[in-house]
Amino acid sequence: MLIKNAYLIDPASKTSQKADLRIEGGFISRIAAEITPDVSEEVIDASGLVAAPGLIDTHVHFRDPGFTYKETLHTGALASAKGGFTSVICMANTSPVVDNVGTLLDIGRRAKDEKIRIYQAASVSRSLKGEELTDMDELADSGACGFTDDGIPIRNAAFLYEAMEKAASLDLPISLHEEDPAFIKNNGINHGPVSDKLGIYGSPSIAEESLVARDCLLALRSGAHVVIQHISSGRSVELVRMFRSMGARLHAEATPHHFTLTEDAVLEYGTLAKMNPPLRTEKDRQAIIAGLADGTIDLIATDHAPHSREEKARSITAAPSGIIGLETSLALGITSLVRPGHLSLMQLLEKMTVNPARLYHLPSGELREGRAADVVLFDPEERWTPTEYASLSSNSPFTGRELFGKVKFTICGGEVVYRG
Repeated sequence: MLIKNAYLIDPASKTSQKADLRIEGGFISRIAAEITPDVSEEVIDASGLVAAPGLIDTHVHFRDPGFTYKETLHTGALASAKGGFTSVICMANTSPVVDNVGTLLDIGRRAKDEKIRIYQAASVSRSLKGEELTDMDELADSGACGFTDDGIPIRNAAFLYEAMEKAASLDLPISLHEEDPAFIKNNGINHGPVSDKLGIYGSPSIAEESLVARDCLLALRSGAHVVIQHISSGRSVELVRMFRSMGARLHAEATPHHFTLTEDAVLEYGTLAKMNPPLRTEKDRQAIIAGLADGTIDLIATDHAPHSREEKARSITAAPSGIIGLETSLALGITSLVRPGHLSLMQLLEKMTVNPARLYHLPSGELREGRAADVVLFDPEERWTPTEYASLSSNSPFTGRELFGKVKFTICGGEVVYRG
């Protein structure tokens, strides 16, 4: 396969240039200014398109096993490919929980049937109870790419510190959902003017900030690569920035919904704008953007969280939290960050390709000869409106919203897995 006339952007090498790219045997065999096609070679004319490394999402929920009416490995893979993602990391809060080798290997076996790279994180604690460590050595040996109890905070600091030390010894990231339930009366909605209008208390930002402060210190002392998941508070961004300057191996995820929307979206979209942690204030949103711009936040992840229409049709307090995000993530990055001038396209792609690849030791994330042929081709200028999804679910506040940046081809391991 030969990709002709692309504008190549590779954040790993800080390269941006017009180039042709040849793919052979699932790998990139040559990158040059001009490559003459072979007679039998498939040619993709990428004139006007950006060629970038296949996108990597470090935080998705494919609900498989246990909740496959919301999403499956297959539909999750289809949604990923449509959004330009060639690698994703699934969270462990399935049923059964990924706290044992049997469940981990079962998911891994079934994931091999899909056309993108599906990696699996294992849980930190057995049954997500925060009381007993999983066998992290055994899980790592069996293919777990990291550890997380995502969805549930780890409340015991000494327990978490022990887990961080073990993760550090394995050189694998430990990712943390930072919401102390002691502060929360109604999850999914920020405590503030909007929650007051709805007649509920909501979730104040201190619920996140208190655990972020604790865990930044634990990260500094343990030496572990610690990921603050789906950061939502400006004060949390400041804490990560400060402890990184002290030498902590901290990372932070920003979701497209947290850098695009505020708590006001709940009044417009109802339960479709309900998520954990919640959308917060414009000041918080701007602080997240500033953190992305200066590198404090080094990952963009969707927290793709599918739910059924029936579940999201419940009342604001009864509906589950979360939105889907794989199919709109790149476009929201371009629309909300690149076009307003907050980030360059190179900076955006860095947080969606090479940074997650390096953190999780993945064999992708860069466009270089000899590397895996995981490539996304997209038009950063094309306007489009999401209306239908490859995901099994459709719970998104971005349905019907005009966005910039359309994925045209997703190539994984040298195979075209999506054509837009």
